[in-house]
Amino acid sequence: MVKIKNDRIDVSRDNDELREIKVEIDFTSNALSSILYSQGDTTILVCVTKAPSLPRWFPRDSSKGWVHAEYSLLPGSTDTRFRRERNGAKGRTQEIERLIARSLRGSIDLSALGPIALTIDCDVLNADGGTRCASITAACIAMRVAVRRLIAKGECLPEKLRGTKDEIKNGWVAPSLTDEERERHEYIVMPNDVAALSVGLLEGEVWTDLDYVLDSNADVDMNVVMTSDGKFVEVQGTGEESTYSREQLDMLLNSATVGITQLHNLQKEIMTSII
Repeated sequence: MVKIKNDRIDVSRDNDELREIKVEIDFTSNALSSILYSQGDTTILVCVTKAPSLPRWFPRDSSKGWVHAEYSLLPGSTDTRFRRERNGAKGRTQEIERLIARSLRGSIDLSALGPIALTIDCDVLNADGGTRCASITAACIAMRVAVRRLIAKGECLPEKLRGTKDEIKNGWVAPSLTDEERERHEYIVMPNDVAALSVGLLEGEVWTDLDYVLDSNADVDMNVVMTSDGKFVEVQGTGEESTYSREQLDMLLNSATVGITQLHNLQKEIMTSII
């Protein structure tokens, strides 16, 4: 039996069971792609937009693209109002934004994407633990939808089929790809998906997909980010009021790997219904 410090632990699911996940595609209409993603009571709105140009610091005439992420806790997302960061993102927010962007760039080939800059905005509507992990998993789905749509519109093409700047200025028309060519190019641009999950140790037991109560009571908590080919992007593990052994580290990573595999399967399933 797990002893708790502050609040009641929800035992309505098993230690290794993920929270219920719900995904609504195109929740908003103006973005290139958007999804409303819920994992338990944590709810994230992800919107992907295509910038008019590459970042200023990019080399002129670059053939590579870029992926940037922003993250925000909205005022009503926590039990007490979270103040808007009007003077720029603070340290924790910046750390999470960099993590999300690194994770997404781990699943995309920027050269195959071409000279396109994507911004992925992750806004937390309701926070109940695991917001950075849920943002990564949701953002990957939204980014793949965006890439698929860019390919369909002829804006993301194999390098040998892209028009030059002069050709585009002179009315160049993008070639049409067959369905098979579109699918092939999509998996060249995004050869893998990426997903993330929080795991933790409470009284020596491993718990998967921590909600707020589990996270706030954990002796050790860990955020794990993995690609769908089984490689790690990042592992963030902290002994809050405890140390942990190599054996426990392996248990946590094994638990995260099993859970993230389920998330990858979910991502793949969702994309089968997207045109």
